Amino acid sequence: MVVIPIASGKGGVGKSLAAANLAVALAQAGKRVVLVDLDLGASNLHLVLGFRSPARGIGTFLNNTKGDFSQVITKTDVRGLRFIPGDQEMPGLANLKSFQRNALVRRLLSLESDTDILILDLGAGTHQSILDFFLLSGQGIVISSPAVTATLNAYVFLKNSVFRLMYTKFTKGTEAYNYLERVRKDSSGNQHLYIPQMLKEIEKIDPESHKRFTDAAVHFHPRLIMNMIEDPKDAEVAMKIRRSCEEYLDIKVEHLGVMYRDGIQDTALSSRLPVVLYKPQAVISQAIYRIADKILESQEDNFTLTNEAIDDSFHEASLEAEIDFENKMEYVEELLHTGALTQGDLLETVKSQQLEISKLRKENNYLKLKLTQAASNGLKV
Repeated sequence: MVVIPIASGKGGVGKSLAAANLAVALAQAGKRVVLVDLDLGASNLHLVLGFRSPARGIGTFLNNTKGDFSQVITKTDVRGLRFIPGDQEMPGLANLKSFQRNALVRRLLSLESDTDILILDLGAGTHQSILDFFLLSGQGIVISSPAVTATLNAYVFLKNSVFRLMYTKFTKGTEAYNYLERVRKDSSGNQHLYIPQMLKEIEKIDPESHKRFTDAAVHFHPRLIMNMIEDPKDAEVAMKIRRSCEEYLDIKVEHLGVMYRDGIQDTALSSRLPVVLYKPQAVISQAIYRIADKILESQEDNFTLTNEAIDDSFHEASLEAEIDFENKMEYVEELLHTGALTQGDLLETVKSQQLEISKLRKENNYLKLKLTQAASNGLKV
C-alpha cells in the first residue's frame, strides 16, 4: 500500500480539492483508494465528494480506539474509492493525544490488505500530529500557491518536517538530541544555523545518531504541486522552494505539476462533485489527471529519484504551465464566441484578478519590509 500524505504550509491553497480529485483520478485508473480527512477540527472534505454530514468519522473512532474501525469507512459513488470522514464538531480534535495518534496510524496502515493507495488530507500548519502523519511516507505532497506567504509557509512546513524527522531518530538523552534541544531553545542561534551545518556538528559529537537520521533522510523526497497559478511565470516560484530546500534543508523536492486557478472548481463544489467528474476535459481536470499519472509512474519498481529526474520534473512543469495557459485562453475564447461567457463576465473576472494581484503586492511589500528590518538587526533570514 502506498501512503500519500497531502499537506500545505497555510490554508486556502486548494489542498483538500487537490486531494479529493487526485483520489478520484487514481481510483478511475483502477487503483483501490482510501481517502482520509485528517484536517481535524476543520473537516470539509466530505463536501467535495458530495456527502452532506457523515454520521461517523475519525472522531467516532478516537472516542473509542478499540472499536470497529470499518464503521468509519464509507463507500463513494466512484468505483474503487472509499472515504473516511473527519469530524468538525468535536472541540480539541486537532490536538491528538499520542495514544490516539498511534492508534489511528495503526488502523490506517492495517488497511493494506485491500487498499493500493492511502491518501491523507492533512490540516494546514505544522502541528506535531500533522508532521507525524506527513512523515508516514517519504513522498508526501505539499500544495502551495504562488503567493509569497504560501511559498514561505510551504518551505517552513518542510523545514519543520526535517526537524521532526531528526527528533524521531535522535534518542532522548543522546548528544544529538541535547544539541537539537539547545538549538531549539536558542532562538538567536537558530536563525544562523542551517541543517547542513547542524548535521556536520552532529556527526562530530554523535556519529551513531547522525547515521540513523541520514539513513532515514535518504528516503525523504517530498513532492510539490503549485496550485492556483494565473500565468506561466507563476510556475517559476517553485524553483525558489527547491533552491531553499537544497541549500538550507539538504533535501531534494520533486515537482509534480501545476494547476491553474479556475472558477469551474467553485461551480463543481456547489454541485457537490469533484471537478474531474463535473468536467473531465477542463484544463484543471487534465492537470489533475496528469499529476495522477506521475504518481502512478513513481510507484513503479524501477523508479529512482535522481538529480536528473528532479531537473526534468521542474522543466516539465514549466512546459505544462505554458501549454495549459494556451488551452485556458482558447477555452475562454470559445466561451466568448458561443455566448456562454459574456464580455461582462470576462471584465468581472479581470477585476477580481486585479484585486487579487493588489492583495499579493501588499503581502509582498509587507514581507520585504520585515526582511529589511531583520537584515538591519543583523539576522540571517
